[in-house]
Amino acid sequence: MAEIYSVSQINTYIKHMFAGNTLLNHIYVKGEVSNCKYHTSGHIYFTLKDGAAQIACVLFAGRRAGISFRLEDGQNVIVFGNISVYERDGKYQLYADEIRQDGIGRLYEEFEYLKKKLGEEGLFDYSHKKEIPRFVKRVGIVTAATGAALQDICQISGRRNPYVQLILYPAKVQGEGAAQTVVKGIRALDGKVDVIIVGRGGGSIEDLWAFNEEIVARAIYDCNTPVISAVGHETDTTIADYVSDLRAPTPSAAAELAVYDYKYLQETLADIHGSMANRMLSKIQENRMLIKQKHLLLERFHPRFQLQQKRQRADELAEKLSDKMKEKIRQKRQKVELAAGRLNGLSPVERLQGGYSVASKDGRVVKEISQVNAGDELAVDVTDGTILTTVKSVHLREVK
Repeated sequence: MAEIYSVSQINTYIKHMFAGNTLLNHIYVKGEVSNCKYHTSGHIYFTLKDGAAQIACVLFAGRRAGISFRLEDGQNVIVFGNISVYERDGKYQLYADEIRQDGIGRLYEEFEYLKKKLGEEGLFDYSHKKEIPRFVKRVGIVTAATGAALQDICQISGRRNPYVQLILYPAKVQGEGAAQTVVKGIRALDGKVDVIIVGRGGGSIEDLWAFNEEIVARAIYDCNTPVISAVGHETDTTIADYVSDLRAPTPSAAAELAVYDYKYLQETLADIHGSMANRMLSKIQENRMLIKQKHLLLERFHPRFQLQQKRQRADELAEKLSDKMKEKIRQKRQKVELAAGRLNGLSPVERLQGGYSVASKDGRVVKEISQVNAGDELAVDVTDGTILTTVKSVHLREVK
């Protein structure tokens, strides 16, 4: 049985065949640049072609010193490098080490000439550009009926606002007669829609050439309806992009620029409504508080309130006066009680109750023995009555 090889083995074998070929390891290739892409990694990917064939090329970031100009579509260049196989895809490509210009390509030269001409005429001036309506009802589309660009525009528009009407003018966007159909589409839709999207998907400079034609540029400039150009990918630039009122990097982006987001608008209106309602409630509450404050202020200056204040003040003063009177009475009563206590201590009755008695002669209190003689009658007062007695004798106390 014959030996069976894997795809990887075959691709590796072919790569070794290329590597063993001296001609392919050091080769100069002349052609026109097409599909040039500057990758974020720093690598440059492009196609080199002539009238009958093309070859994929790559210039790695580490080899960028081998090019002294910016590589762009339409340039005629001479590339030095080696041809090898990219094993993953099983495709051969030219790995560039150096690139030098070999004159400007015919299409690129025509592009620059027309760009300069129309720019000098003022077709690109911002003063002539019309503003894109914010809320559109009808959107005109000039593109191929079967292209991916139309599908992208319809999908994005339907998602953003299903109520916007899309009107298609199916145009030929590539090849002979394409520019003429694009012009017819622009004129057919002018005045019947709110905005017109003119464009197609990406491609080479030849594929996009219809949008570099002068008749298309002038049709866009003369159009009374705002025009959004959406030709190719973000890195592709055409004359239509310069003259249109607004350039979109892709057809999908054009739909986003032309059709407002209905859901976002609803949410925005709901937010505004809620914000206004909250502000109104806050304002009402604020005014209610202000009215309440004014009412309280008015009540404060009302005669009834003033009378109540005076009454309350009178009550407070009466209460203070009563307290002071009570305190004064208490103080006086305390003094009376002290005086009564002292007076009581001097009372004869009080002394009698302590075991003392009072003798009197002829109604006069006897204080000294000199007032009494033997045989005198005395009245002796005690606590519960009077004793009548006769003095038998008197004795003077000796003073020591």
